[in-house]
Amino acid sequence: MSEYSESEHNSELMYQLDDKPSFWPASFAALQHLLASIVAIVTPTLIVAGTLDLGEYVPYLISCALISSGIGTYIQCKKIGPIGAGMLSLQGTSFAFLTAIIAAGLIVKGRGGSSEDILATIFGVSFCAAFIEVILSRFIHKLKRIFTPVVTGTIIILIGIPLIEVAMTDIAGGYGASDFGSLQNLLLGMIVLVSVIVFNRSKNPLLRLSSIVIALIFGMIAAFFMGRLDFSALNNVGFITIPIPFKFGFQFDFAAFIPLVILYCVSALETTGDLTANSVISKQPVNGPIYLNRIQGGVLADGVNSMIAAALNSMPSTTFSQNNGVIALTGVASRHVGIYIATFMIVIGLFPIFGAILQTMPQPVLGGATLVMFGTVAVAGIKVLASAKLDRRDMLIIATSVGIGIGVSMVPEVLSQLPEAVRNVLISPVAIGAITAIILSLFLPEEGQNAQDL
Repeated sequence: MSEYSESEHNSELMYQLDDKPSFWPASFAALQHLLASIVAIVTPTLIVAGTLDLGEYVPYLISCALISSGIGTYIQCKKIGPIGAGMLSLQGTSFAFLTAIIAAGLIVKGRGGSSEDILATIFGVSFCAAFIEVILSRFIHKLKRIFTPVVTGTIIILIGIPLIEVAMTDIAGGYGASDFGSLQNLLLGMIVLVSVIVFNRSKNPLLRLSSIVIALIFGMIAAFFMGRLDFSALNNVGFITIPIPFKFGFQFDFAAFIPLVILYCVSALETTGDLTANSVISKQPVNGPIYLNRIQGGVLADGVNSMIAAALNSMPSTTFSQNNGVIALTGVASRHVGIYIATFMIVIGLFPIFGAILQTMPQPVLGGATLVMFGTVAVAGIKVLASAKLDRRDMLIIATSVGIGIGVSMVPEVLSQLPEAVRNVLISPVAIGAITAIILSLFLPEEGQNAQDL
């Protein structure tokens, strides 16, 4: 948020929360929000599909992700009854759940499940676990007693670090690539990575917000001249996509359920922070009954929208933070712009050709962009930890939890002698690290407590 604070304080809003801009100003503002978020919405689908060999379903799944994000954005901005924050706040597929979702898919794949079984389990478990966030929305203020900054920061770090491995694998060519680690793959990845860095440091705010999109375009152009783009698959893409609820079926796996429950708790806290920042930028109160009602409605919408997303064959949804910067940049805080954004998302999602074009993107191009995005996730965890005044107890909790989480991801054989049900839960670095952090945080005495007891 710091890079937008100056514009936030030095300019008044052109359109307040409940103002209704005319068509062209609203459309232009909506387009900027879309550019800032669309890569983040579709990338989780591309990552999961690439890791779990679900390539044939990519166009359909991307369409579902965009349509469900559009529906979620409409609900969050419009506020339907108690559901929604009633602010210009976008919903989209969350990176936070990627590690756990990939782990769930690998569990199903490991026991011989088909691609349909993998998707049925991912969406089935996501749907059931979303009820946790719905319930937590009523008690969000009490959740902070368990998920302290030390616990939350540790979990976010454990989300980001395994994803960095995924990004680096993509830069090298992707899992199982015959040319893995070739100079051409590395060159493509570096073109995108350098482009992201250059445009992100631009003095032009629009270029900064669109740095990922621009870098991917550069990467696709470079891939074209290298002969790496194959558009033949576009001939078989249908004209329009209508999501079919639970198209792949509905399956449940308890081992996949536990990590998602933890992540929905973390997502609820992140949404609280994002909506608070949005309130500040939108000149809305950040305390009192109006604020609390807004937070509870926003977190409730997160849970409900994740259930809708799962039903429409998409991954868990969350409130996007990058759009707070767009509000500060444009001076447009009108929640009615969210209806335009939602419409754009749904319209794009209805046409699977968009997803099919993204599927032609070589893995190194995607990896070059996601390396920065996933690295940012880990850095966000470090930033949360930095906000706390860490003492020796906190350092012990962080060191133990991160050590166990990353250690298990690097040497999964350490759990090989455990019962399968237990192993499948603890094999997730997020799950085992979060459980460790929560237990230590609850049972290790605070600094100075022992002295007082004596």
